[in-house]
Amino acid sequence: MGEDLAAAVAAAVPVVRAVIPDAPAAVLGRLRFEPEPHRFPDEPALAAALRALPAWVVERVHGAVELTVARLEVPAPPVASALKPPPDGSFGFLTTDGEAEALRETRLLAHTRPGLFELVAELTAGFPAGDTAEGDEAAIAAAHGAHHLAIALVIATIAARETGQPGVAGIVGMALGTAASLLRSRPMPDGYAAAVREKQRAEYRLPQSGGAFVNVREHVFALAEGEFPAFGDFAGNGLAEAADGGVVVRTGTENGSVRVGVRVLAEPPAAAETLGWEEVVDLSWHAEHGSAGVGGGVTTPPWPGDYRVRVHAYGRDDPETESYDLWIWTAPAGPPVVHARADRLGHRLRGEPEPPVVDRPEARYRWIGRSRLTVAATVTVATGLPAAEVVRAFGADPARPEPLDELREAYADPWLAVLDLDGVVVAIEENGYFGSHASVLTAASRAGRAASMFWNVNAVKRLSLARGGEVLTSFEPGLSRPSADEDVAAALAGLDLENYRDSTEKGLVAVERFTGRGLYPEDLEDIDRAGVAYRISDPG
Repeated sequence: MGEDLAAAVAAAVPVVRAVIPDAPAAVLGRLRFEPEPHRFPDEPALAAALRALPAWVVERVHGAVELTVARLEVPAPPVASALKPPPDGSFGFLTTDGEAEALRETRLLAHTRPGLFELVAELTAGFPAGDTAEGDEAAIAAAHGAHHLAIALVIATIAARETGQPGVAGIVGMALGTAASLLRSRPMPDGYAAAVREKQRAEYRLPQSGGAFVNVREHVFALAEGEFPAFGDFAGNGLAEAADGGVVVRTGTENGSVRVGVRVLAEPPAAAETLGWEEVVDLSWHAEHGSAGVGGGVTTPPWPGDYRVRVHAYGRDDPETESYDLWIWTAPAGPPVVHARADRLGHRLRGEPEPPVVDRPEARYRWIGRSRLTVAATVTVATGLPAAEVVRAFGADPARPEPLDELREAYADPWLAVLDLDGVVVAIEENGYFGSHASVLTAASRAGRAASMFWNVNAVKRLSLARGGEVLTSFEPGLSRPSADEDVAAALAGLDLENYRDSTEKGLVAVERFTGRGLYPEDLEDIDRAGVAYRISDPG
């Protein structure tokens, strides 16, 4: 940019800058942290950048600067002499009533004045930035955005008028698109990072909790402030290590993702919770800056200090169920404390003899979590009655079958589908619950046995077992206790119902043991092939 042009632009920038409102300017000022906008085929980058801005930003800026730009006098040397003249002929141009005037006029300029966008973008990028700002995050972002927008407005005004395009709407659109495109790559002003941290500190509240699926690489993930921390062999406790910059956790999964919950507590927990976890370890960790995270979800407080981190792990020997919880609270440095050490991987890492492999019969029902029944359903199995009688037990009419797909699509709850398997009937209620009712189980078990497992999206569950027309037990696993009946005890033998994990799957194991028939993936396929279901009109 020549000296005369630079001087003319510099003289006019403060006049334009004075009328740019802070709120839309701050949106522009933060664009460095936004993804690149999608571009349609043959769409200029400037037009794509303008289109990606919120409509209110475009309208607010247009209204605020319109009169100033219209009256602006800039005694600048020629800049557009090398541009090609407007093309001859005609072209089509599609617009809508809801499109901002600045966007519409800018898109029109892309067709009528080829090269004008590129000229404005080149001259604006060549003008020295030199923006400085003080204050909080919003003030610095607004000053950053307004400074670059003011430069673009002045240059767009000079170039557009020279080419015979004095319309203010097109000038504003070109300037906004130019500034938006440029600000995605321009560094933030000095002091912005510190202002962001101060804002985070002012807004951070305790307690916080959340979860995310976290990427694992080479058997580790980390709670980290920045770069991945250095780590050792985990021989100390077999689970986690504190390091400069974070806490590194050793996983059973080699590469992939695991679920990690994070809780930042306002005060130390009253006691260690080991139920449902196989390995639990407390570590001390010093945060140099704060805002440590696992790659998504909740972060630690955005300030330095000494913290205690409790790492909970489950399923490291069985990656299908692997998950973690990290609890963090402020505490002076102290030695590691191990609250639970049960998985085989931890024993290997600590150099200890591995415990025997635990038989988990519920594992063979984990396919439920990958099926259409994962959110909510009731599975009922009855023996000794034909399918028609089981359907009647539910309050449905076996003489009135309906197309399964139609009931699904109409969300016509309640309904059930059944499989007649030579003396055993399997009944499925997708998102239903009547198989857990005592009246249904009493009727369905009058010639043999009936058992049902119900679960829903709110984590409410009920396991019910009936024999000879009598409900022997109906309870929520882990929250209430089953009856002492011998057949009930045999169905529940070896199932750790106090551990909430896989509780639906454990209930289905009990249903299978009690009735002699379980639910298999191919059963759902057979139900779909049959395509028949029954509306429950009188569930009792």
